[in-house]
Amino acid sequence: MLDLRSLVPLDEAAILASVRKCSKVVIVDEANSTCSAGAEVAALIAEKGFEDLDGPVVRVATPDVPIPFSPPLEQAVLPQVDDVREAVRELLEY
Repeated sequence: MLDLRSLVPLDEAAILASVRKCSKVVIVDEANSTCSAGAEVAALIAEKGFEDLDGPVVRVATPDVPIPFSPPLEQAVLPQVDDVREAVRELLEY
């Protein structure tokens, strides 16, 4: 597991070392899936760590919709623990 503490500068070496070690990647991001930090990390892995992967890069992110102001509606669109669990389960079966 790798928890990025900053995006600038992006710790490419740590990301790629983690890919080499684990060979499977699930990126969890509360931002929208398009044009997010998670998308940038996925692109980095695809460009520089593809040979080390044993499956696709899986992203769990907020759909490309505005984040609701209402807390119950916000929870409905943000990634939840069950979403991450399901993504990991599917990747491990790949």
